[in-house]
Amino acid sequence: MNLLNLKIEKSLQIIREALQSFSKVAVIWSTGKDSTVVLYLTRQLDPNIMVFFGDTTQKFKETYDFRDRMAKEWNLNLINMVPDVTYEEVKGERERCCHHLKTLPAVKFLVKFTIDAALVGIRWDEHPARANEDYFSQRPHCCRVHPILHWTEKDIWAFIKQNKIPYNPLYDRGYRSIGCAPCTIPAPPEAPERSGRAKDKEEIMERLRSLGYW
Repeated sequence: MNLLNLKIEKSLQIIREALQSFSKVAVIWSTGKDSTVVLYLTRQLDPNIMVFFGDTTQKFKETYDFRDRMAKEWNLNLINMVPDVTYEEVKGERERCCHHLKTLPAVKFLVKFTIDAALVGIRWDEHPARANEDYFSQRPHCCRVHPILHWTEKDIWAFIKQNKIPYNPLYDRGYRSIGCAPCTIPAPPEAPERSGRAKDKEEIMERLRSLGYW
């Protein structure tokens, strides 16, 4: 068994443990490559898993189109987490914007649907703020489960190609990490993976995550 297959088995083991240990589990799906892999793996064990999409209202058109396409093709049990404020009300201050458009809606909807474990597609190597994360991380509102922490960006793309998994078309236009349209640009292959994300957001990532950001 090659290294990637061992990583896949580890991820399936973590997802299986979450499904067996918690009463109500959901996948947090951004349409990005990592969360799409988590969704794909989870559906092998539970095709009807609840899927939560964080609709900040500021995603790329390609992201919304891909979300709608996959929701139909995979018959997803999809919940759109929408904010209670508009972008115009919070834009200009990165922490406040991310908190109100992404974090607070996530907390609200997880509580509303009584989700006690959320499967999240983050990896150890993508950002220093995530480098010491655990597979199971208990937070105030639910347990965050990270099945692909041990994967690399290269692993993700190898798995996607191996299994012919559809992916957000923005990746074919040079984007390597996809967020909201106002604060995401393409990143060259030789640059850090998240170098296309807003620099001020990356600098406060640790603080954002303490508030509930993924």
